[in-house]
Amino acid sequence: MAAWATDQKVASLKDSVDDPSKILHLYADPYGLVTTALGMELTHKGPKMKGLIGRSKRFAMYVVDGKVEIFKVAEAKDDPAGDEKPDITLAEAMMHEIKKYNKKAKKSGDEL
Repeated sequence: MAAWATDQKVASLKDSVDDPSKILHLYADPYGLVTTALGMELTHKGPKMKGLIGRSKRFAMYVVDGKVEIFKVAEAKDDPAGDEKPDITLAEAMMHEIKKYNKKAKKSGDEL
């Protein structure tokens, strides 16, 4: 994940955990523990038939102080992995959702 973070010009989790200016954290889930706990394991037979065991669904989360505030999953009956229609999990869509969240939070005095 550190190499990917470097390539994408973002901080890896180990480089940003104590730096509040780093808003994006990349980390690996090599044993699928987080994937399983979130109920995001891709159980559709299609990927399994291609040898992709333990793959996660395509999802994005916005977590604030340990609480998941926004959770988006890109999946459809004809696209269980979300590979063909990932739009709701991409950065642009998530930024839109985060702005809506912050606008709502600002009205209640909890803006982040």
